[in-house]
Amino acid sequence: MTRLPGIQPLAFDDWLLIDDAYAAQMAERDRLIAGQPEAVHALAPTAHSAAAELLALVLNDLDRRDGFQCFKTSVIRPDGVRVPLDHDAPLLTLGRLVQEDLCILEPDGAEHALTGAILCFPASWMLAEKFMRPLMRIHAPVPQYDENIGPRVQRLFDGLKPGRVLWRANVHFYDDPTLFQPRAESAPRMAVTAPAPYIRSERQCLLRLPETGAVVFSIHTIVVRSDDLNPEQKAALDANPPLAAETRV
Repeated sequence: MTRLPGIQPLAFDDWLLIDDAYAAQMAERDRLIAGQPEAVHALAPTAHSAAAELLALVLNDLDRRDGFQCFKTSVIRPDGVRVPLDHDAPLLTLGRLVQEDLCILEPDGAEHALTGAILCFPASWMLAEKFMRPLMRIHAPVPQYDENIGPRVQRLFDGLKPGRVLWRANVHFYDDPTLFQPRAESAPRMAVTAPAPYIRSERQCLLRLPETGAVVFSIHTIVVRSDDLNPEQKAALDANPPLAAETRV
């Protein structure tokens, strides 16, 4: 399987990341899920089995982690919030347990399509515009996602083995630290270049569910002030600045 640039293997135990922003990010996720679930959640009936499998997988992972108390009908998070386990709404439940946004992609003809997602922290895209779309259509606004990259990504999906996790990270300049930043494809975009007040990075992972075979795309979002970067981080960013097409507002 040919690896795309920047993609690296990751141990499954390191897939879900609990960082020092957990409490604040989970409070925001709770607010979004309660206040506008239609904007952050979508699940095709045919993808419910995959979503249920994903919930079981995550619960098994959380049960071994310090700070989580897992019971038959609920989970107490590290911030002390008790989350009821609603197996009829597996993605909404997951959205209140982990910082990661979680997307489910399943085969649809020659491509994988987005059949389910809990997406509380979109970086300038809208779930409603991508839901049930194949990969090439999802990435239509991205100039780099062309007839060369698209098939390579699809081969990556096709060759992904259960138990194997792949990851990459991106970096974007932002003027606004807000985590929930949906943006329609038709909305005007302005490139934000350095120096910008905020750095937004996504830790993106891919894994295949062993039972349903669905692919999970997870996104862990980190937003920091540019001024808070240490010298080593600033040097790394200067050496590998975001491409103009990757900068977002």
